[in-house]
Amino acid sequence: MKKHLVAPSVLAADFTRLREEFAMVNASEADWFHLDVMDGRFVPNITFGMFIIECMKSLAEKPLDVHLMIVEPEKYIEDFRRAGADVITVHYEACPHLHRTVQQIRETGARAGVALNPHTSVELLEDLIEEIDLVCLMSVNPGFGGQKFIYRTIPKIERLREMIITHNASVLIEIDGGVGLQNAERILQAGADVLVAGSSVFKANNPTGAIARLKAFDSQPLKWV
Repeated sequence: MKKHLVAPSVLAADFTRLREEFAMVNASEADWFHLDVMDGRFVPNITFGMFIIECMKSLAEKPLDVHLMIVEPEKYIEDFRRAGADVITVHYEACPHLHRTVQQIRETGARAGVALNPHTSVELLEDLIEEIDLVCLMSVNPGFGGQKFIYRTIPKIERLREMIITHNASVLIEIDGGVGLQNAERILQAGADVLVAGSSVFKANNPTGAIARLKAFDSQPLKWV
């Protein structure tokens, strides 16, 4: 049985010690680096872009899971792929031609993800569920780290898992926002595959230990890693 994935969110890292922070994650049981790209338009914050991701790629020994919280992401898909993105996730709410954008991501060779804000129903993805590799359910309102987990996300995970099973689709369910040791087991029991953890990892007294504890919970097998 393959374990669920843990993707530390770099937004919570100490950027004055980025090389050390990446070295810690490289040496840990974590599976991916989760990178939040924010443009100040789709969400009320600005983070970093392709140049910084290219630098991060040179430090990373694990895949880069790039979450685009931006408007018009289709303009930048190829650039983020060239910068080093292995998984590229766009928001349902930002893509009027979502099927085309998913195809665009896949054509670059990256895995294609779709993120849903807390108010967005998972049923809206039913016509596309067989075309995507990952669904990222936002369990906080996107834009800032350190927020509290929205527990209405749990039934959304369960409904999405049922949809994936019904369509016999190979899709990972990723949960992003407020994930920590206090709720990780319940999230996994609902059917999640990937835990994005920011403050609960990088702000922990023992970040490597926090990652190991997140990995230690029982979870469902994955179809691919």
